[in-house]
Amino acid sequence: MALSWRSWLANEGVKHLCLLVWLSLNVLLFWKTFLLYNQGPEYYYIHQMLGLGLCLSRASASVLNLNCSLILLPMCRTVLAYLRGSQKVPSRRTRRLLDKSKTLHITCGITICIFSGVHVAAHLVNALNFSVNYSEHFLALNAARYQNEDPRKLLFTTVPGLTGVCMVVVLFLMVTASTYAIRVSNYDIFWYTHNLFFVFYMLLLLHVSGGLLKYQTNLDTHPPGCISLNRTPSQNMSIADYVSEHFHGSLPGGFSKLEDHYQKTLVKICLEEPKFQAHFPQTWIWISGPLCLYCAERLYRCIRSNKPVTIISVINHPSDVMELRMIKENFKARPGQYIILHCPSVSALENHPFTLTMCPTETKATFGVHFKVVGDWTERFRDLLLPPSSQDSEILPFIQSRNYPKLYIDGPFGSPFEESLNYEVSLCVAGGIGVTPFASILNTLLDDWKPYKLRRLYFIWVCRDIQSFQWFADLLYVLHNKFWQENRPDFVNIQLYLSQTDGIQKIIGEKYHTLNSRLFIGRPRWKLLFDEIAKCNRGDADQSQDFMNAGKQHLPGVPEASFFSNGRRYLYFTIMTVKKCCFHDSPFIFE
Repeated sequence: MALSWRSWLANEGVKHLCLLVWLSLNVLLFWKTFLLYNQGPEYYYIHQMLGLGLCLSRASASVLNLNCSLILLPMCRTVLAYLRGSQKVPSRRTRRLLDKSKTLHITCGITICIFSGVHVAAHLVNALNFSVNYSEHFLALNAARYQNEDPRKLLFTTVPGLTGVCMVVVLFLMVTASTYAIRVSNYDIFWYTHNLFFVFYMLLLLHVSGGLLKYQTNLDTHPPGCISLNRTPSQNMSIADYVSEHFHGSLPGGFSKLEDHYQKTLVKICLEEPKFQAHFPQTWIWISGPLCLYCAERLYRCIRSNKPVTIISVINHPSDVMELRMIKENFKARPGQYIILHCPSVSALENHPFTLTMCPTETKATFGVHFKVVGDWTERFRDLLLPPSSQDSEILPFIQSRNYPKLYIDGPFGSPFEESLNYEVSLCVAGGIGVTPFASILNTLLDDWKPYKLRRLYFIWVCRDIQSFQWFADLLYVLHNKFWQENRPDFVNIQLYLSQTDGIQKIIGEKYHTLNSRLFIGRPRWKLLFDEIAKCNRGDADQSQDFMNAGKQHLPGVPEASFFSNGRRYLYFTIMTVKKCCFHDSPFIFE
């Protein structure tokens, strides 16, 4: 039990600490702003007019300011890739927080949706109170122009009201299109609506510049609730002196009793009328830094990706998988990173991320990606890369040389899989096309494994059909032979699992006999698998035991071990049931 607690603390402790800090900041901002507008003397008159709606609208706005600034930071991919590969962040546990960037983005987005609802509801109440509680004594404070003005006019004729309505519409489109069902069924809708964030921020900057809510500036000469008389400002007098001077003849009925009750009460008397002024927009201070950082990063990415790549070859693999090999001057990448492809002939604005399956090295400049043809964008892209006659290839890869369309790349960007070479023992589990980040790692080991800390790699690949293994069958075959010739047969442990079979239960080809001997029918038995790995890799108890999550989880007795998974979700749920692990999907944050 103690070992499991230490394991959880090592893997999840820093993440939950950051979550607690973020939650504390939200609660602190909300409560502090609520008390300020509820009890602050400078907001006395507007609080008397609007009541609780003022406090809720401003408190929710402070939370929105924080999250609207934080939500941009996970989108700065170049900055995250620099931090991940920089020696300035030497701690693996600290770098592991970068793996949670997508989680931070989603969490801030959900928080923005919730508090936007609170903010809108509070301002609807404020619009009604402005109309009902209209006061001729405080014309500068009133948003309404007369008593009982239609509150809808405040929503559609003022800058804060109109921009607020537009932001609600934009936010609704972004949130609904971000649901998993829409992203899977029609990615184009998600991509285009999500890019409305720029419109949202422009409306936000205009929204806070309206100056609808104002505070009192002359508290020294006009204390809140004071009575204005034609005498020296801030003079104190009793209620009896005030009434006797301003009521000639007999006093109003019941005043003698009132004087008996308030004989020691003083009324603050002032001559100057209250003066009101709108706040400087605090939102500009909150979002200006992250927004400028994001815009600068996008500009840098635009300049970096303005030169097209040279496509070397296109390979049509079985099961609707395409391989694209390219070269680009001065392009460098690390195993496990991904790039964003943009083909203007397919779509002028839309682009998609793909994991590198081959990285450039000192001896070769070629890099490549594999992608599965699913969806409109990949189908159109395939049709441009290959003539229609070449799409009938089923078993053997088909290579076609022709004039290819212009293709631009943006990146590379970091991912959790970069850490797989930084451990003595790594367990890589892939499902289907989710094998792509591990392909670049295997290619790197094929070139040279000695510079890395890795001394043993367990590679488990689960596919539904036998033909899928041919995507990287040659790579696995060459890698296996390489380590056997170097007398290191245990450096890479390959296990292939075929979850469904249609009669064919081996990879076709005589040279794949070694791989066929490592092919199993069915799904992995995770408990037995983990126990076997732990048994074969027991080390000194004093050594670091850090089985990371992303997924990265501790295995008892395994020194410096890491677990990385990518692919179909049933892999995650199966392993989670056995080892109580926590897993990630592919670490892409779409824009």
